[in-house]
Amino acid sequence: MSDTSTPEAPTALPPVKRRNAELVLIVVAVLITMMGIAIAGLNLNGRVPAATWTVGLTFGALAVAAHAAMRFVAPYADPLILPCALFLNGIGVAMIWRLNAVGSDNIESAGVGMQLVWTALGLIFCFLIIIFLKDPRVLQRYTYISALIALVLLALPALPVIGHEVYGARLWIKIGPITFQPSEFAKIALVIFLASYLMSKRQVLQIVGKPIKVGRFTLIELPRARDLAPILVGWLIAIGMLVVLRDLGTSLLLFGTFLAMLYVATQRSSWVTLGLVLFGAGATVAYFLFWHVRARVNIWINAFDQEVYEAVGGSQQLVQGIVGMAYGGLFGTGLGAGRPTDIFAADSDFILASIGEELGVTGLLAVLMVMFVLVERGMRVALASTGTFNKLLASGMAFVLVYQTFIVLGGVSRVIPLTGSTTPFMSAGGTALLTSWIMMGILLRISDNARRPAPQAIQDEGATQVIRR
Repeated sequence: MSDTSTPEAPTALPPVKRRNAELVLIVVAVLITMMGIAIAGLNLNGRVPAATWTVGLTFGALAVAAHAAMRFVAPYADPLILPCALFLNGIGVAMIWRLNAVGSDNIESAGVGMQLVWTALGLIFCFLIIIFLKDPRVLQRYTYISALIALVLLALPALPVIGHEVYGARLWIKIGPITFQPSEFAKIALVIFLASYLMSKRQVLQIVGKPIKVGRFTLIELPRARDLAPILVGWLIAIGMLVVLRDLGTSLLLFGTFLAMLYVATQRSSWVTLGLVLFGAGATVAYFLFWHVRARVNIWINAFDQEVYEAVGGSQQLVQGIVGMAYGGLFGTGLGAGRPTDIFAADSDFILASIGEELGVTGLLAVLMVMFVLVERGMRVALASTGTFNKLLASGMAFVLVYQTFIVLGGVSRVIPLTGSTTPFMSAGGTALLTSWIMMGILLRISDNARRPAPQAIQDEGATQVIRR
């Protein structure tokens, strides 16, 4: 008796790799970088500089090489993450070249070479992580080792010999000619620790203590007193950085990321409310006890006062940035046609103000939109991931990017006190760029694992394509 049953069609199609779409977007990002350098050169000396080809094509070669590597090591990863990161990196390279060209004797040799070197190193680290970190869940084995590494990195600048103070903030390590900011690497270690710790303790942290009520209405459901240790430790670290290292930016970044990941793990807004109250109380006490905290707040509130503006370490930098962005208006002065070089640290802490002046509100919003698309893709990776640890790790990386951008933009626009933080992928300097690409490597690996079809689906991919047609 013959079998007349028909073969069962696949119930799910393998996910599309979309690497060709990624290549198109990367080419667009490279062309925008080259156009930025060309326009800046035309505005500076009336001709297209050779850097359009030397810098632009070098960056393009790095970008295309990264895409080619993706086809082999992470073919199923999200196709928007790498183009968005390269776009931001390219805009940063173009703006840094433009800023350095003004002070250079030879505009063709304006110093942007080190930023390209750091870009290459960042991409190498990114793909080393993708290649060797096959399953990011192995990191959850190192919960307290990650915490120890983060604490050591945060404490290093406080040491008397190698700690290096710059403009009132003790954030740097200097060993001979080498200078780097260890807190940039600490935030990755801290996210790994939080993802692992919250995964194992989330059920305990979800338990509600005694609710606070007004009549019949519940204002807040506080956690149990015995479960408050994690948030108190995080609060102590944040306030300690604010007081000892005078680093408001990293303090806000790490504590904000901690609260966001705590909410993702527990789904309880009471943790966030409690954390904000604790941080506000600690910052208020620090304001009355420590002069450097009062100085930051005074510069923020009284930025346009003459005495504050003219004081050493006063509000001159902040005011110049605000005036420059106002002068840029809706469409900007054009790359190379403004005066962002008058602002101190225009290529690092104030690179968003430089972009706002020369590309206007339109250009600045375009950059921010790409940044938030990158964050949105990071959150999509978290949603698509299997396993609580991967979800928390991916969301933690996305939270770091969005908080760091908010802290920088809020500082230069006077929404919050100026912190001296760097913009991911864009600011000059190697430490911040390296850590940004390391985070991209982790996100791309989690994304590839989440989107990769099951082995049987890969074997049936040819038949599936026929059905699809």
